[in-house]
Amino acid sequence: MDLGERVAVVTGSGRGLGRAYAEALAAAGAAVVVNDLDADCAEETVAAITGAGGRAVAHVGPVGPTATADELVDRAVSEFGRLDVMCTNAGALRDRTLLKLGDDEMDMVLDSHIRGTITCGRAAGRQFREQGDGGRLILIGSPAGQLGSFGQTAYAASKAAIIGLVRVWSVELARIEVTVNAVIPKALTRMAATIPALAEVVEQVEAGGPVPEHLRHNGTGTVSDVAPLVVYLSAAESAKVTGQYFGFGGDRFSVWAHPSEAFVTHRTGGWSADQLAEDFAGFTDHLRSHLPAD
Repeated sequence: MDLGERVAVVTGSGRGLGRAYAEALAAAGAAVVVNDLDADCAEETVAAITGAGGRAVAHVGPVGPTATADELVDRAVSEFGRLDVMCTNAGALRDRTLLKLGDDEMDMVLDSHIRGTITCGRAAGRQFREQGDGGRLILIGSPAGQLGSFGQTAYAASKAAIIGLVRVWSVELARIEVTVNAVIPKALTRMAATIPALAEVVEQVEAGGPVPEHLRHNGTGTVSDVAPLVVYLSAAESAKVTGQYFGFGGDRFSVWAHPSEAFVTHRTGGWSADQLAEDFAGFTDHLRSHLPAD
């Protein structure tokens, strides 16, 4: 797949999944602005890309502030002449249950994921409109945002909000031919290593060992397994794909369903609390009969 005429920004691309996205985009021909908080990591990613014959520059800064988002777009335009793809991967993680979550930790997670996605998406969208030939917004979600995850109040809330942005932006930006999709990755990263059941596997994979077959089948692989979806969503071939959220990892690809009402009923004149209490038994029986079996 040829991205030779395209320019991309990937936030949080100094390591892990973000680095895999940046390297895959560059390998397909795109010029890439590598963003990270860690200057050394950002430069290492750039060196890996340019060493392989690709085009990349580093831009260090925290996502969230409008100034950073504008700088990233400006850097893409000044270095490579335009912007075609904004991949919003950056974000912080704090493993805290609700009752232990501090305000500073909450603000850090919400600001990096939600505000960072909004400011970068807005800056990119304005550039796409000015260029007049469409663009790609690729937002990065998480299974935690789809299903919840114990100890991840702020992170799960942020990732769920990102799916809400896909729904809204795919409608708002369709008139300027900008597609908006989310990737919901599962990979053996440093973040996955914080899960006790995966810590040993992450260590083995980082040492060069294979991902166990059962994990790959169930949708967990290496960071490089996720990157092809980001390349595809950046390409001309995906021009008609928008408003979607895709699960991707290992040997598994999935398309998440859009939310819909599972059950609807009516009562003329509405309900009292007592009537609701009486009716709920019927509601739950109906739901059980219509839900798919495990």
